[in-house]
Amino acid sequence: MEILERLRDAVDENQPVALCTVVNTCGAVPRHAGAKMLVYGDGSFIGTVGGGEVEDLVLKEAQSAIEDGKTRFLDYDLVDVEKGDPGLCGGSLSVFVEPYVHPPTVVIVGAGHVGRAVAHLASWLGFRIVISDDRAELCTPEKTPGGDVYLPLAMSAIPEETKIDTHSYFVLVTRGVDIDVEGLPSLLETDAAYIGLIGSNRRWRHTQERLQEIGIPDEEISRIKSPIGLDINAETPEEIAVSIMAEIINLRNEGKCH
Repeated sequence: MEILERLRDAVDENQPVALCTVVNTCGAVPRHAGAKMLVYGDGSFIGTVGGGEVEDLVLKEAQSAIEDGKTRFLDYDLVDVEKGDPGLCGGSLSVFVEPYVHPPTVVIVGAGHVGRAVAHLASWLGFRIVISDDRAELCTPEKTPGGDVYLPLAMSAIPEETKIDTHSYFVLVTRGVDIDVEGLPSLLETDAAYIGLIGSNRRWRHTQERLQEIGIPDEEISRIKSPIGLDINAETPEEIAVSIMAEIINLRNEGKCH
């Protein structure tokens, strides 16, 4: 019960973990069905699924599951180490790895018409919403509803004020190139899964040139998706929000940004 209690605590504290459970065994194995191990993002763990090389393999898979948020069903034979089996107990076992991670986060920079539409749609889709704008009077629940966190500050300061990881998606719907060029370098230092920038092709070319002038490498600039969103001939803020969130969902489901 301690493992389940620790799992509950981790979920309550929004701490990413993975629960690893032996679900099937055959023959001689170190642990039987029902054995559990709880793995944290830093590699620490409680419980055991049998120790040895099998447990090391499960630990690695659990950390990968925390990163990508996907479950895993792992099968191991423990018969012949010369053939690559991670042990020679003589049996086999299966382990189910179930990650518990915080909801994916959409960080909206720019509390204008499009930003408000994206916040509304992304919240409805179950994303955690961070809204940021250096115009403090716009960065409020009254002006831009739907946010879980409000950051009335410059774009460059966002990574210092909220956690950005591989489950974070930046939606930059700002009001000008100067703001983008000043703020993008700090965002490119994060592990964000997506950095989308609104604007025409002409605006994006100008932004690229400015970023190159201040020394941002091309491989870093290539992380930025602009114009943002899938090409669905969107015109209204609501239609643009649909195109943006469709692109993010496509990426989350292992699609590609085109």
